[in-house]
Amino acid sequence: MNKMNNSKKYSLLEDCYDAFIGILAILSAGIVILSFFTTSINLTTSPWNPLLNVFLIIFVIDYFARLAIAKNKRQFLLSTMFDLLSLVPLHPVFAVFRITRIVRIIRKHHLLWVLGLDGKFSKTLHLFIYNSGFLSLFTASVTVVVLTALLYSIVENISLPNAIWWAITTASTVGYGDISPKTNIGKVIASFLMIGGVGFIGLLTSTIVGFFTSESSDLQEADINTLIKKIDMLNNKVDRLQERLNKREKRRKR
Repeated sequence: MNKMNNSKKYSLLEDCYDAFIGILAILSAGIVILSFFTTSINLTTSPWNPLLNVFLIIFVIDYFARLAIAKNKRQFLLSTMFDLLSLVPLHPVFAVFRITRIVRIIRKHHLLWVLGLDGKFSKTLHLFIYNSGFLSLFTASVTVVVLTALLYSIVENISLPNAIWWAITTASTVGYGDISPKTNIGKVIASFLMIGGVGFIGLLTSTIVGFFTSESSDLQEADINTLIKKIDMLNNKVDRLQERLNKREKRRKR
């Protein structure tokens, strides 16, 4: 009985903690996103900068505590790459990656199912994100882009948002040319991004196309199978009707 009570208390505390972390993740990511649309939020001044620093400290403690109790630390590091990126203290924009913490909490507590939103679309989305390899490739692509942007901003002495813009346009092969490397180290970083980033994004694109192509073929096959079953049912009904008609004809002849 005591074990059951302790288990319930632990579960309740865990739920409360997840709700607390989820609220902090929404607040920190929301503040950063809103700062792009309004001049009233300046992330480098008070009260926003101290508040985001407090959030950062809490998430740093949370991350390393989860790492310490994780049974498979290698798997944990790979699956929480975005959580790690959200802890980069050089710019508040990295707090946007805490959105993935919210997604993880939603999955853990099956909130879509609780809210009645766990339908065909959510199942397809789950298959696409987790079973197709999309999440791993997307994580690797974003990590490469963000880390090269971070190094580029330091080496080329430009703002991080501009460096991220440069990294995205370079990795996507758009290359507007409005920002280009001036130093030798910057050119090396750009070369790495061109090779690594373009490769990952190419794999990401092929994964997306492959998934939807296979889904489309699966749907077509399912439709054909359904049609065949209906045809078989109709054939059976026609055969039964034909048997009845034959029996009636025999009775009439008698």
